[in-house]
Amino acid sequence: MTAPLTMSHAVGPSEPPVRDLTLGELLREAAAEVPDRTALVAGRPDPSDRPSWTYAELLTEAERTARALLARFEPGERVAVWALNLPEWIMLEFGCAMAGVVLVTVNPAFRGEELRYVLNQSRAAGLFVMDDARGNPMLATARDVQPDCSELREIIRFAEWDDFLDGGDPTAELPTITPDDPVMIQYTSGTTGFPKGALLLHRGLANNGAHTADRMGVPSGGTFVSFMPLFHTGGCVCVTLGAVASRSTSVLLEAFDPGLALELIETYEGNAMLGVPTMLVALIEHPDFATRNTSHIQAICSGGSTVPAPLVRRLEEELQAPFTIVFGQTECSPVASMTNTTDTIEDKAGTIGDPMPGVENAVVDPETGEILPVGQIGEFVTRGYHVMSGYFEMPDATAEAIDADGWLHTGDLCAMDDRGYCTIEGRLKDMIIRGGENIYPRELEDLLYAHPSVGDAAIVGLPDETWGETVGAFIRPAAGEEFDKDTLFSYLREHLAPHKTPKQWFEVEAFPLTGSGKIQKFVLREQWEKGLHTEA
Repeated sequence: MTAPLTMSHAVGPSEPPVRDLTLGELLREAAAEVPDRTALVAGRPDPSDRPSWTYAELLTEAERTARALLARFEPGERVAVWALNLPEWIMLEFGCAMAGVVLVTVNPAFRGEELRYVLNQSRAAGLFVMDDARGNPMLATARDVQPDCSELREIIRFAEWDDFLDGGDPTAELPTITPDDPVMIQYTSGTTGFPKGALLLHRGLANNGAHTADRMGVPSGGTFVSFMPLFHTGGCVCVTLGAVASRSTSVLLEAFDPGLALELIETYEGNAMLGVPTMLVALIEHPDFATRNTSHIQAICSGGSTVPAPLVRRLEEELQAPFTIVFGQTECSPVASMTNTTDTIEDKAGTIGDPMPGVENAVVDPETGEILPVGQIGEFVTRGYHVMSGYFEMPDATAEAIDADGWLHTGDLCAMDDRGYCTIEGRLKDMIIRGGENIYPRELEDLLYAHPSVGDAAIVGLPDETWGETVGAFIRPAAGEEFDKDTLFSYLREHLAPHKTPKQWFEVEAFPLTGSGKIQKFVLREQWEKGLHTEA
């Protein structure tokens, strides 16, 4: 048995090992081992329109994509993808990896200004785009911004994918790629401002996807029902690469639809899924849940926001499968810490688990960088193979994020116990300083989530001339419940010191969210400053 920690510095296990591996090698290994196994299914609503690819076929398509890319772009150039979850998105992911082209992922909800920023900041030479998605005129927008993007040479429509593939030279040699080469630029979720492009490496993504699937308990040859957005690391790394690493089948939804997801789970005997809490709740609350066969589910994983203990318990009871939670950020490929399938409900709900294999985690004093004794609150830092090489062409931001000892500073406030398990106490930038007293929003939010009238909650520091900041509570009532400020105030006062209890309360119908489902508190603060929220 490992000796209890005294300082907040934990090292992950040595198994599974961190391998010297590229994304292309990951796919080639799978195609060599299980060439005839189904690798990918287009999980479309019409059962008669669900093309599929074996691992051998997916490898062939990925190599065709790589050669078509090399007919238009040089290794090292950036190519952006702006689309929903298409099978061709995954072929492009592996094709770019094999061609040495860096894939830049773009949120399909973005509009013109956001697209222009990403294309210019990444200096993208090409853009693969859907014509439109969910009312967003993506192709028209791309053409509108192209004159403002000096390095954007080509816009390629997914609707003309076959013509694109035909442009490649089938005899062209693919370049030699190493595990330390860049493969992707993923833009940060933007909970604290406009995103930065994290430059991620083959080794980080290939291993992180594999280790996440392993800790989830995904069976070899299983079936992932995949509804996380591919533009996010949860979709294109944890699910897509995790499925290839476990030689599993990915049943890919173009966009999350709980009714369709349940039908696909039943039809394809899905046994693994990953989603933010709102997705998982939508599944078990859907009218079809009671009648669909979900008995094959063996692995459920979530991340992106707090997962209260009652929800963890409900998911495990209703789906009869173990639940795990991942924690990290885009900059660490993306998982640094994760619970285990065998952990208690309390650990699954109250902690973010212990370090991933080959990963070091620590909790440090935000001012001095010194590692703190166990139990003390400080900044969560992580280092290892999984850390990005830096923010693309942002040396100052990179130096601020990664210190001289290789630690990535996440900005998350945590406390570590003597097992190496961490609990989240909030964001460093979310921490509220009221009259010199530190207030951690997570403490208040956990209490509010436990109240039956609260569906969702965000505690935000609001500027105040007297106190510097005061505590503001933004509440979305639970379905069928009324928002009652006095009731919630009295409830919190039973548990909290007076200075922590919110003085300002606001009812909201919905929260501004990142693409990965995290509440954007800076947007709430900006909205409040503009007078868009009326105090209850």
